[in-house]
Amino acid sequence: MNKIRKDWNDIKINDSWAIFKIMSEFVEGYERMAKIGPCISVFGSARTKPDNKYYQIGIEISELLAEAGYGVITGGGPGIMEAGNKGAQQGGGKSVGLNIDLPFEQNHNPFIDPEHNLEFDYFFVRKVMFVKYAQGFVVLPGGFGTMDELFEALTLIQTKKINHRPVVLIGREYWQGLLDWLETSMLHMEHNISAKDMNLFALVDTAKEAFDYIDEFYKSHALSPNF
Repeated sequence: MNKIRKDWNDIKINDSWAIFKIMSEFVEGYERMAKIGPCISVFGSARTKPDNKYYQIGIEISELLAEAGYGVITGGGPGIMEAGNKGAQQGGGKSVGLNIDLPFEQNHNPFIDPEHNLEFDYFFVRKVMFVKYAQGFVVLPGGFGTMDELFEALTLIQTKKINHRPVVLIGREYWQGLLDWLETSMLHMEHNISAKDMNLFALVDTAKEAFDYIDEFYKSHALSPNF
C-alpha cells in the first residue's frame, strides 16, 4: 500500500508540472488563431481516400467557404482534413491546421498555410481552438474523433456556452441512422434532449447545400467571438 501511495504522489507531482505545458499550448493557440479572422471548422475522417465522394465534397465546401471570405480550420491531417485544407487554398482563403501527434494516422497535410500550422499535444486544448475560433461547423463522415467534435459543438450550443452557430452534417446515407436514433431513443424514449435540440443542426447531401445553410444563417446573425 505504501508503494501505491508513493507512486500516486509521483504522478500528482508530474501533473502539476504539466500545467505549464498546457498553458503554453493555450497561449500560443490563442495568439495565433485570434489573428486569422472568421473561420469554419471542417470535421471528418483521417482515413477517407481522395477517390471517396466525401473527400471531393470536403474540397468543394471548403473552396466555397474560402471564396466567401471564411478561413477553414481542420485537424491538419489526411483524409477529410486534407480535403478541407486543399479546398481552402483553391478558394484563396486561409487554410488552418490544428495538428496532433497520433500513433497511426496523423501527419500534417501539405495544404496548410505554413503560418497557420499549429501543433498540439493535448486533445482538449485543440478542441478549444476548433470551437473558440469557428463561426460554424461542417461535419463529414468520420469516426470517434469526428463524433467527439460534433457533440462537443452541439453541447456547447445547447447549453449556451457559445453563441448559436450553424452545424451542418453532409451525407444523409451516413448520418441518417444516427439521427433516427437521436430522435427515437434519446428524444422520445428517454427524454434526454428536447425537441428543439434536433434543430441545432442541418442534414444535407451536397457542398452547395451546406454552404447555402451557413450563408443563410449569417444573413440574420452577426459574426462574433464565441467566448
